[in-house]
Amino acid sequence: MDVRQLVRDATGLEVGEVVERTGGQLSSVYEVNTSADPLIVKVYAPDWRWKQSKEVHVYGLLAHALHQAIPNVVHVADGITILTKLDGVPLSELDPPDWRAVYAQLGALLKRIHTIEQPEYGYLTDRILDPLPDNAQYMRRQFTKKLDEFSQLGGDRSLGIKIAEHVDRHQQVFADNTAASLCHNDFHEGNILVDPQTWRVSGFIDVENAIAADPLIDVAKTIQYSVRGNRAKLDGLADGYGPTPTDRIDLYRLYHSLELWDWFSSIGETTHLDSIAKDMADLVAR
Repeated sequence: MDVRQLVRDATGLEVGEVVERTGGQLSSVYEVNTSADPLIVKVYAPDWRWKQSKEVHVYGLLAHALHQAIPNVVHVADGITILTKLDGVPLSELDPPDWRAVYAQLGALLKRIHTIEQPEYGYLTDRILDPLPDNAQYMRRQFTKKLDEFSQLGGDRSLGIKIAEHVDRHQQVFADNTAASLCHNDFHEGNILVDPQTWRVSGFIDVENAIAADPLIDVAKTIQYSVRGNRAKLDGLADGYGPTPTDRIDLYRLYHSLELWDWFSSIGETTHLDSIAKDMADLVAR
């Protein structure tokens, strides 16, 4: 594929250097220098074109409230999306002098995402798939699905039983959420871009895991994937987002760990399975 010609035809701009950033099962990603600002070109594999539709749809949902914090869609064709390039360096590659201040910005940004209401609960593509009307039904379905996978993938039977019993004992808190919001569902340091000169968070990328759900499931994933017991990060997240109830957060952390265990096991990545299982055991013992 001639990426230069593609960008010329779509934008009318002069095109310079093209650098391939990533290439994998889902898509190949190129950064393209132009006579204006740099652009990002994503070329989706045929089996993953539905991910392209999802990405365009979710960025559309975010565009009004967060247009400066996300890539803007410039052009969409069959299997090809052209986006503006968001400035910044992934937070995962940096070591800020004040983690609390940076995470306060993350919390405030996550809060803004969650102002975008959704009509029902479920997985997002260019619509909500198999929607459910309330959070309790949605989370019971999700835990049942992930526990079934855990069992089928050879997860420890006694731990699976303890997780199921723990969820049964505490599932009433799911009903405390009464309205679904747009959730990024992958709001970790690798997807957050930061200016390393000013330590200002410039925005976020990668909306391919987005769901319509309780906003706290998003907060919990950030805690489980990125905070990992760092007090400055946790306090900063609370500074920016506001207080959150521990009971629901801990249940959602359990869910995310279960989901991650299932995913790693399904692709044969065994390195972290024991540590994730320990995380789940610790959460159900609380």
